[in-house]
Amino acid sequence: MIWPFKPRYRKQIARIEINGAIAGDTRKRVLEALKTIEERKFPALLLRIDSPGGTVGDSQEIYSALKRLQKKVKIVASFGNISASGGVYIGMGAEHIMANPGTITGSIGVILRGNNIERLLEKIGVSFQVIKSGPYKDILSFDRELTEPETQILQELIDTSYQQFVQTVAESRNLDHETVKSFADGRIFTGQQAVELGIVDRLGTEEDARRWAAELVKLDPEKTECFTFEKPKSFANRLTGNSLAPNSIIAANRWLEFELSTSGLPLWMYRP
Repeated sequence: MIWPFKPRYRKQIARIEINGAIAGDTRKRVLEALKTIEERKFPALLLRIDSPGGTVGDSQEIYSALKRLQKKVKIVASFGNISASGGVYIGMGAEHIMANPGTITGSIGVILRGNNIERLLEKIGVSFQVIKSGPYKDILSFDRELTEPETQILQELIDTSYQQFVQTVAESRNLDHETVKSFADGRIFTGQQAVELGIVDRLGTEEDARRWAAELVKLDPEKTECFTFEKPKSFANRLTGNSLAPNSIIAANRWLEFELSTSGLPLWMYRP
């Protein structure tokens, strides 16, 4: 695709904002935006992350796309209120990272949750007849407890995903693998602590990050504007959408939908 007025884009900084849980819709939007940034030849990207994380696969795809874009575009990540777990992983796709002193970040690790409603089903007299090709075909089924071998299988899966996370952080931040493991135990930390650990480069606001990105590509920070892809809605609109229902109900419904859709999936996500 050929875009007109390329010189205009070369004097702007692209901006993408990642809000909320990282899942399919977010991945699709971000990947499309990154492709357009490359085609229009923006010199730099400001990546604003305000997310507790999300699914492993979606986080990995966004990270991989950012690493490819790094070869052509300077990328500065700005961590907002929270950039944890998968949010941190995506941030590793940026060459430079800035956070507020009080940003909640970290939570490096993997979590997998299933729903067991066996007792409820027994009370209402519901049971299932299962025909399966192997003993583990219905692993994490919601109508029974996990067996010991199944727990071991899932733990190995989690451990593999965890090692991928640790390795990515170590390579992206030029840290020793064992050093990363020393704080990659699921704990959260502030932006200030993240600087001390080497996860974040500098402390500052999103505006500071924008100026930093402009300076990296030798643009005047006072005159350089951001071109935002799919400008995000206000905080209230993100919660309520077009619905007239109370904010708390809308937010609860969306989290319930996410919980159900990701049940049984390994997640890089901060789950308090």
